[in-house]
Amino acid sequence: MSRYVWILAGGLSYEREVSLRSGRRITEALRAQGFEAELRDSDGQLLGALAKNKPDAIVIALHGSTGEDSALRALIEMAGIPYVGSSPAASALAWDKPRAKAQLELANVQTPAGIALSQHVFRELGAQPVFDLVVKNLGMPLMIKPAQGGSGLGAVAVTAPDELPSAMVACFGYGDTALIERYVPGMDVAVSVVELDGTAQALDAVEIVPKSGVYDYASRYTPGQTTWHTPARLKPHVVDRVAELALATHRALGLRDLSRIDLIVDNQDEAWVLEANVAPGTTETSLLPLATAASGVELGELFAQLVEGAIARANG
Repeated sequence: MSRYVWILAGGLSYEREVSLRSGRRITEALRAQGFEAELRDSDGQLLGALAKNKPDAIVIALHGSTGEDSALRALIEMAGIPYVGSSPAASALAWDKPRAKAQLELANVQTPAGIALSQHVFRELGAQPVFDLVVKNLGMPLMIKPAQGGSGLGAVAVTAPDELPSAMVACFGYGDTALIERYVPGMDVAVSVVELDGTAQALDAVEIVPKSGVYDYASRYTPGQTTWHTPARLKPHVVDRVAELALATHRALGLRDLSRIDLIVDNQDEAWVLEANVAPGTTETSLLPLATAASGVELGELFAQLVEGAIARANG
């Protein structure tokens, strides 16, 4: 029986164009598997269309708040439609980087030391005293990034204290709260976790080598700005370690179906979890398709299994 599936993409976030590229690729992959797959934008017509013509299942390819926090997923649940991906509660947790970091620390998952600070704190206490205390405790260099968001938008690496004010201004352009972390130099690695037949498994790690040295938005989506190695060029015990940490992160945050865990492997071969993504990109420069290809998993087959699993889960 052919399944009728909607792939939700687009929306109004800063990552709209990336989301549409991801959505088109998933749509094509599912069609190749015999699904009746339809790409739908997340807009004012969506809920009305859902009420008139319910799909068998939904795949969320939205990046940014609409697709990665809890709201849309909760509405889809209210509409009674199966969907691929994490629950509203787990998505909200992963979307909020400071909350997710605190949960990982409770689960003894190694993550860089950091602090979340809102614009209000700087206005009330004064920027310089706050900067001084942060630098005294976390040292230099630092990574500044929005507490919520993806694709490296608003993320800035800071190597000297006098760079902090401009970095904070750039970060606050994407949200009211910044996460300031100790910068860990080393190899950027991404590990995708997929649940097939009810079992979570870590796919081959992808090593990320951005020309700029920082895996920011331009490095992610501009052809030629980043080189990837799959599998990552890691020692065997480190390969096992990053897979173990990715699975531990997936479990600690209560994620479901698929996720991408971003890590740093430092010069002593210690691995540190940076964040988790509940709606991994599937563009031509995204990491999940690189991982599936290296692991011998065809992208269309993966999403076909995830769609069937979501339908089975909804039917109890």
